[in-house]
Amino acid sequence: MLPHCSLLLLLCAAQLLSSSSALPFEQRGFWDFALDSMENGGMLTIMKDQQEGSATEEIPTPDVFMCPFGCHCQLRVVQCSDLGLTEVPRNIPPDTKFLDLQNNRITELKENDFKGLTNLYALSVRNNKISKVHPKTFAPLKHMQKLYFSKNQLTAIPKNLPASLVELRIHENRIKKVAAGSFSGLGNMHCIEMGANPIQNSGFEPGAFKGLKLNYLRISEAKLTGVPKDLPDSLHELHLDHNQIQAVELEDLSRYKNLNRLGLGFNHIRNIENGSLSFLPMLRELHLDNNRLTRIPQGLPGMKYLQVVYLHSNNISQVGVDDFCPRGFGMKRTYYNGISLFDNPVNYWEVQPATFRCVNDRFAIQFGNYKK
Repeated sequence: MLPHCSLLLLLCAAQLLSSSSALPFEQRGFWDFALDSMENGGMLTIMKDQQEGSATEEIPTPDVFMCPFGCHCQLRVVQCSDLGLTEVPRNIPPDTKFLDLQNNRITELKENDFKGLTNLYALSVRNNKISKVHPKTFAPLKHMQKLYFSKNQLTAIPKNLPASLVELRIHENRIKKVAAGSFSGLGNMHCIEMGANPIQNSGFEPGAFKGLKLNYLRISEAKLTGVPKDLPDSLHELHLDHNQIQAVELEDLSRYKNLNRLGLGFNHIRNIENGSLSFLPMLRELHLDNNRLTRIPQGLPGMKYLQVVYLHSNNISQVGVDDFCPRGFGMKRTYYNGISLFDNPVNYWEVQPATFRCVNDRFAIQFGNYKK
């Protein structure tokens, strides 16, 4: 019995020694696992066929692309967010459609960071520390339509953005100047969000928005003291909330005949020059809340399509019977469905009921207590 045990121990030791001398573990790609079935019998068959001349053609090896370490790749979406990355990872699959790099510590976008990603549709580098972008960074991205660049440290609009770009979100950076031609060649762009940048009116050079056919533009939470000049006349939505705008002058809005929504809330506006709103025949929603107005802006009755007016949190002390609605029957195409007047020093019981004759429902009118 004892000799048999000794023999068994020797065999086990030999097995352990052979295992310990094996190569270190190496992670393999998907195609490597597909070759497992070719080991032993399968591989011997191929070798035999080659010797007999029946397998003269080489077996093509398909391109295999690994997912960057720590990232998650699925259905042409590569998610590399929240990994503490300091640079764009390598080995991104070339068929990637959406690349998510947000919430990292990337400081720079280099020339070849996106090389080969010609199919990319959307890129998010939101909430990094990017302050430098190489002029050729976006050259390979011929089909990219959405770029999310908010919460970084840019001081200027990146150069040579893809001509295919439709949407650019670049708010919460350090941009103080938009040079002439910053958006040249971007005729497909529809939406720009660039709020929360420390930019003043003088920061927009003449021709800064030349060539753009925007539908949507937001420059909120900046340092504007007036409505910027020469914005795209194609705009449907313009948001200038949370600035330091003092007044709206007659010519400020004369270019924007297609405007549907105008946001001027949370400014320091005391006066809207008579006739200013007449340039906005298609306007449907007007935000003038949290300003310093002392009366209802003139011109509202002539706005046939206006439906929502925010005037709360101002210094309005009186509301006239013709401040909102036209006198003639049928002159207004759409009735109001929202008028906010709360937090103003006006007594609602002193307002005549006929004042709101063109309002859909009495619940659409919001009065409230005024707090001094």
